[in-house]
Amino acid sequence: LFASGSEGTMMDNRFATALVIACVLSLISTIYMAASIGTDFWYEYHTLSPAENVSEAGRSIWDEFVSEEADEKTYTDALFRCNGTVGLWRRCITVPKNSHWYSPPEPDMTTNCISFSLSDQFMEKYVEPGNHNSGTDLNRTYLWRLQFLLPFVSLGLMCFGALIGLCACACRSLYPAIATGVLHFLAGLCTLGLVGCYVAGIELLHKKLPLPDDVRGEFGWSFCLACVSAPLQFMAAALFIWAARTNRKEFTLLKAYRVA
Repeated sequence: LFASGSEGTMMDNRFATALVIACVLSLISTIYMAASIGTDFWYEYHTLSPAENVSEAGRSIWDEFVSEEADEKTYTDALFRCNGTVGLWRRCITVPKNSHWYSPPEPDMTTNCISFSLSDQFMEKYVEPGNHNSGTDLNRTYLWRLQFLLPFVSLGLMCFGALIGLCACACRSLYPAIATGVLHFLAGLCTLGLVGCYVAGIELLHKKLPLPDDVRGEFGWSFCLACVSAPLQFMAAALFIWAARTNRKEFTLLKAYRVA
């Protein structure tokens, strides 16, 4: 009896440790995912001389950038010339802080952002960016829409999984944790799909609008947070499913042993 009790306690501790680690991984991945959605550094453009570029064009760059009629080519060119950054919800450029038409030799620079509207998120992308008569580019259109929808689906699945986990705690049963693990696995697939859609969309855009010689583009830290979030979700899913299934199996064997 003492040996059986020791084994049972050790087994419970093992499952409890797995669940705690899974919950911590789930929490970290949720924070990373939320931070990546809410920040504007998915992709960054670095221009060698942004101040000179802006001073040449005056305020017209900013006026075109914030205009409701700004098309994809217009704001992308501004991103190229003004150290732009792009997020899932906003686009930003670095412009002179001085609002006058003239600019001092070394103007103070500030970062200004404008949000993508909901209609912008579902707007069609054209074969030739900026040319509405060139036809719809279905690949880029659906990639853009998916990269907007998938992160919210991912967060929703993890939140729903957390609710099921709370119900499992209330019922004092590990078996519902299987559903939590499955939901985290699906969330990981959505996050992975988001990363893939974003990379593919950027590559297709740069084929249509190549980077100028004096501009360098790179993925930012917001994108990296999403990349890290996906494996964390998969690891949490594996721990949830392993703990629930193994505990259920050992409980069934123990019950059969007692009946025998």
